[in-house]
Amino acid sequence: MSREIPPYPVSHDLLAGKGVVVTAAAGTGIGFATAKRCAEEGARVVISDHHERRLGEAADTIAAEVGERPHTIVCDVTDDAAVQALVAGAAAHLEGIDVMVNNAGLGGEVDLVDMTDDQWSIVLDVTLNGTFRTTRAALRHMLARGQGVIVNNASVLGWRAQRGQAHYAAAKAGVMALTRCAAIEAADVGVRVNAVAPSLATHPFLTKVMADGLLEELEAKEAFGRGATPWEVANVIVFLASDYSSYMTGEVVAVSSQHP
Repeated sequence: MSREIPPYPVSHDLLAGKGVVVTAAAGTGIGFATAKRCAEEGARVVISDHHERRLGEAADTIAAEVGERPHTIVCDVTDDAAVQALVAGAAAHLEGIDVMVNNAGLGGEVDLVDMTDDQWSIVLDVTLNGTFRTTRAALRHMLARGQGVIVNNASVLGWRAQRGQAHYAAAKAGVMALTRCAAIEAADVGVRVNAVAPSLATHPFLTKVMADGLLEELEAKEAFGRGATPWEVANVIVFLASDYSSYMTGEVVAVSSQHP
């Protein structure tokens, strides 16, 4: 079992010239890593998040490391008007959205018997309903153009159980089903819809919010004895966004050894 992280990938212009939107891209997780990898692969990038200051900081970091600052649009995915404004604004800035990466999600840890309606509802509203809203808005745009790719961020918890994660697991299972149904509806015009299903992407925020010992317990279950780096998940998103996956739609790709 190797815990060694591989070298950061060399870019190959997999998304050269494409207009890409990434939601929930502030911070240090999968969204930020995806936005950075897309920019490195030659995409013109728009990033969004509900946290304006951190969104600006993320854009500044990408500009410093990649050389071009992504356009930023503040968006709360629980607000449909904000989602529609995001897609309209991004489409205008990019002159058409080629790729939409729906990354917004919200977790938490509480046993079902102790879970309140509000705890259940907010996780579902951000993680599942938010993905529904952004997928719907992006699909309307892409179907009118006759082209486009959507990549959703699901989770292996959509397949398997974990204590204290009933709300999050239910939401991610919903994202998987949403992805498959949207793919069937979009296939007639050549729009593709897929999802990634990570199990554990380790980053500073995750280590702050997880219970003592839980991270180590989950890492021990992985084939490589560690969680993925956010950019390792982002690499799979880049592949699904690129023309290299042109025959794939309705698929949920596990970025983990934890597929059931």
